[in-house]
Amino acid sequence: MQSFTAQIIYRIECEGQPTDQYEEQWRLIYADNHESALMEARSTGKNEEATFIDRHGRTICWRMLAVKDLQPVSLTNGGLLFSMVREAELVPAPLWSI
Repeated sequence: MQSFTAQIIYRIECEGQPTDQYEEQWRLIYADNHESALMEARSTGKNEEATFIDRHGRTICWRMLAVKDLQPVSLTNGGLLFSMVREAELVPAPLWSI
């Protein structure tokens, strides 16, 4: 068995209408190979879809959109689980500078 990290993306719907909100989840998957891991990640994602009533009485749904990323991962002490590089946007000079 190999271990994988799966990035699963959910769309949040309110009263059946898509919103601009998405949830990103990182899940641990055990499988024999990459293809099996992808099938397991899809199954896990579908099983975790949820529908509930919010505090305003609206029906809210989490609908799985996709498995965005699937990577093998080493479950050893110090093993890398997740890494992200962010690009900083340069802020223009303030208006009060000369």
